[in-house]
Amino acid sequence: MATFTGYLRARSDDELVALLVRRPDLATPHPATLASLAARATSRSSLDRALTWVDALVLQVLESVVVLTSTVGPPTPAQVQAAVGAGVDDAPHVARAVQDAVALALLWPDDDGTLHATPGVTDALGAAVAGLAPPGAGDDDETGDSLPDLVDAPPGAASVLDALTWGPAVGLVPPPGTAAADAVSWLVGHGLLTRADERHVLLPRRVALALRAGRTHRAPALAPAFVDAPVRDAGVVAAESARAAEQTVRLVRQLLTRWEQSPPGVLRAGGLGARDLRRTAQALDVDDAHAAWLVETAAAAGLLADDGEESPSFVPTLEADVWAAQDVAPRWATLARAWLTSARTPWLVGERDDRGTRRAALDPELTRPWVPRLRRAVLDVLASAPRGAALTAADVHEALRWRSPRSVPPLSAIEAVLVEAGRLGVLGAGALASAGRALLADDDAGAALAADLPAPVDEILLQGDLTGVVPGRPGPDLEDLLELAAEVESRGGAVTVRFTADSVLRALDAGTTADDLLTRLGAAARGRVPQPLEYLVRDVARRHGRLRAGAASSYVRADDPALLAGLVDDPRLASLRPRLLAPTVLVADASPAELLDALRARGLAPVAEDARGAVVHAVAPERRVRARPRRTAPVHERPLPERAASVVATLRRGDPPAPVTAGRATDPSGVPVGAADGAVALSSGRRGPSSDPTAPSARRPAGGTPEPGDALVVLREAAQARTAVWVEIVGPDGRADRRLVRPLKVEGGRLRALDPRREAELTVAVHRIADVTHATD
Repeated sequence: MATFTGYLRARSDDELVALLVRRPDLATPHPATLASLAARATSRSSLDRALTWVDALVLQVLESVVVLTSTVGPPTPAQVQAAVGAGVDDAPHVARAVQDAVALALLWPDDDGTLHATPGVTDALGAAVAGLAPPGAGDDDETGDSLPDLVDAPPGAASVLDALTWGPAVGLVPPPGTAAADAVSWLVGHGLLTRADERHVLLPRRVALALRAGRTHRAPALAPAFVDAPVRDAGVVAAESARAAEQTVRLVRQLLTRWEQSPPGVLRAGGLGARDLRRTAQALDVDDAHAAWLVETAAAAGLLADDGEESPSFVPTLEADVWAAQDVAPRWATLARAWLTSARTPWLVGERDDRGTRRAALDPELTRPWVPRLRRAVLDVLASAPRGAALTAADVHEALRWRSPRSVPPLSAIEAVLVEAGRLGVLGAGALASAGRALLADDDAGAALAADLPAPVDEILLQGDLTGVVPGRPGPDLEDLLELAAEVESRGGAVTVRFTADSVLRALDAGTTADDLLTRLGAAARGRVPQPLEYLVRDVARRHGRLRAGAASSYVRADDPALLAGLVDDPRLASLRPRLLAPTVLVADASPAELLDALRARGLAPVAEDARGAVVHAVAPERRVRARPRRTAPVHERPLPERAASVVATLRRGDPPAPVTAGRATDPSGVPVGAADGAVALSSGRRGPSSDPTAPSARRPAGGTPEPGDALVVLREAAQARTAVWVEIVGPDGRADRRLVRPLKVEGGRLRALDPRREAELTVAVHRIADVTHATD
């Protein structure tokens, strides 16, 4: 096979489908012919995209093929293995890298088994391939195949060569009169170095390869093994994961409850104010960074949203009610899927942007499209490590540096993702938990977590000091009771709570009577309710409701006049301007809520009542909005095999099979594939008078390809092979000029070529090239 296009034509349908699946940009937009596919596969943008996600060993293989091709010709796989410094044990890894490069159409083998770099790969790899100087830089000196003996060299010459051998190949010229300057001058005089400019010297490629003993790399870049990483016990991982997951679900529920009662406002820029975030963090007993992550995760799951009012606030959505009614495992799965696919960056909250403004939680500018890919990449590294291995951020960073050396995420972002995964329960004790593996594999993550969650406990050990201990994870009913009537002091293997007058008053304010509360406590208690706790509930209940406040602006009434006697002259209530209308009725210039708060601060226990005298329990009205449509499934970055198969079928219809002439395959133009002097023309169908009488017009085929862009493939192949082509250039006046040129580079829609007959270099836009024909020998 003489060309990359011919290689693609000879591929089977399954191989082409696999190529389109691994390089989805080749199928969008839909190519019409295989020549168009070849042109797209050799474009700089497509090659850069493909090279971004190949691992370090594949890059080494590509660099070796490019270097060896420029020195000894297209190499065999065995030569590539030797060039990257692979031993017998490393041979399978190098073979895998070669297969990956071929599957991605970054390399293509010919009939002899030698490997060729796809046109454009050399330019995409950059000038300093494998740390070597560009080809031809300083290689014109005739010094023979062997290097001069360094026995007579000045001191320091060997050190200079050692410093430049494995790259970079450019060094600074030492100050004159120093020993290092004498060594460099000697090396330049003997052809071991060449001057790049007045301040820099260059180690020629041929010299570097000789010093490297023909190798392009010291050793093959193999995937990190992490054999020294600590391995956690499976039970510890499961327990820590379950604990973190349960805590996250509980904190999100508390967040929704708090914002339901006191919705925070939306900043003008669209985020959450720093004070609101700090108050939320204090209420949840977490730091600001953790609170910002909880807020962002709840919003990503569609549980919080802007209500869209004239004075907007963040309030729970209708979906939050459905979420709150579920068990812990499905609630966690909703949060975990939202976190994995979210493009938000909560770890940036509190930092300053380019304008010096602090970034706020829920700020629209915190979206980064690459974040979902980063989260999956980090979890994939953890999944590939030994089960139970607790990798550090540096370990993950090293693995990602090997997996995609041309696109390495910052270490700070990896650290933030690991912290978030630990908070969520995807990790347990630093290792990937079973729920995290299920989440990464798009399996039922909720079921995996449910298997690790301890069985819920529905009883509490009540003690005489007004404390209680739940020996395990509280069940839903018991958790509701504790949130209603107790203060949680500690959580862990057991939950310790304390009953106080304020916690009991909170339960009574929510509409629970003393008898109901004692009944629920008795049903959940192991044994009877201790007498001190019963006395506490009864005592708070006796005081609860003895004072009733309402709106007159607001008023207070009591059956006992003595309760109101001292309120009028109380200096702590002076701002409310209380006034007695009757011995049992007092009014104030304040809202009922403000009056209730002031009386409670004085140590009283009033309740609110409506106009008919019925008690109104102090429960904030529920506010709900409908969540905005959101994407819950991960974006498929690769086309489905079915779509790729349909693209291949279209390519086959637009590119008929090559006919056979004298036992040799030919391409659609009639030229034998692999013929050394065959004239392959790619044209848009336009013809003009030729200005060169020696141009091979008699051998040009009568028709051209349907797409003018197909000429790009021939130009790129000629630039890589350093062969000459005939190009038909259409000028501004519409007249065509046919010239024999040697392409140097095809990039950005322009051809840079050398015209050997005119001894000049020309640059021309590709769309002005009407025809390209390989020149004969």
